[in-house]
Amino acid sequence: MQAVQFSEHGDRDVLEYGEFPDPEPGRDDVLVDVKAAALNHLDIWTRKGMPGIDLDMPHIPGSDAAGVVTEVGDDVTRFEPGDHVAVSAGVACGDCEFCRHGEESMCVDFHILGEHVRGVHAEQAAVPQDNLVAVPDHVDWETAGSASLVFQTAWRMLVTRAELEPSESVLVLGASGGVGHAAVQIADYLGAEVYATASSEEKLRYAEECGADHVVNYEEEDLADWVRDETGRRGVDVVVDHIGAATWRDSLKSLAKGGRIVTCGATTGGRPETDINRIFWNQLSVIGSTMATPGEVDDVLELVWDGTFEPRVRDVVPMSEPAAAHELIENREGFGKVVVKPDSEL
Repeated sequence: MQAVQFSEHGDRDVLEYGEFPDPEPGRDDVLVDVKAAALNHLDIWTRKGMPGIDLDMPHIPGSDAAGVVTEVGDDVTRFEPGDHVAVSAGVACGDCEFCRHGEESMCVDFHILGEHVRGVHAEQAAVPQDNLVAVPDHVDWETAGSASLVFQTAWRMLVTRAELEPSESVLVLGASGGVGHAAVQIADYLGAEVYATASSEEKLRYAEECGADHVVNYEEEDLADWVRDETGRRGVDVVVDHIGAATWRDSLKSLAKGGRIVTCGATTGGRPETDINRIFWNQLSVIGSTMATPGEVDDVLELVWDGTFEPRVRDVVPMSEPAAAHELIENREGFGKVVVKPDSEL
């Protein structure tokens, strides 16, 4: 088969698209003929290399994909050939104390397809049945292949971890990105007052289409001052910050007393300066969140499949041009997801 791969960490020039041994499904695996896949910032970090993660090379990146089941292992009971499926990339052991209490994303051995082990940016992928979600036949491949990671992440952040209420207000940073545009839609669906940031007028208009009530270009205005002005000096109840070092202090300043900041990542760096005095004096809560449980995945993807939520696709790129796809993510061009498709599917 043909697959995106790299044999060393580095810039985009380490990416190749070429022959790779066909996957051999195990007893609990499902072989998927990939029709569409999507990139996340996680693919950029994995390519560049992250401390503490030692990959088997060559590595296939990719945590999002969808396709048709072509073969199932002997112990597979949930799927059969011909089924349409999407990948849910979080892998849990199923036996630890957290898994036994239904908190699989807190598993002591939790890892992610495409980050810690080989991923799914290839013509075929062998995926454990527990990491697949059924996709209705009417759902197009671009939607099915780009929704899972960002919508499950944003859903757990806002619904489970931050416990966002309809009467509350939420600030979503980076509303043009994958998690950001999912968070805007989910917050609007929950009935919250939604504030959103982006770096251009075009991106701000898209954020409004997704449900943002108030928008600001963070490159032109001071974020914390803008939030204070918009909220009558009160601040917002929840901040969704997946940006990290570049925004952390402004995120804390933007919170009302008793507010919550929830984070799932740090695209600009994971060691920000922080203001402990502000945290304790204003009684703020700092909440971490990673991926989602299988039940949360099911809940949010049902709302994608029925059209309540929509993963916005900015570009569709041939899978044979991985460097071009990575460049779109790194340069922050456009609004929403970048989809790659095997050349045979274009």
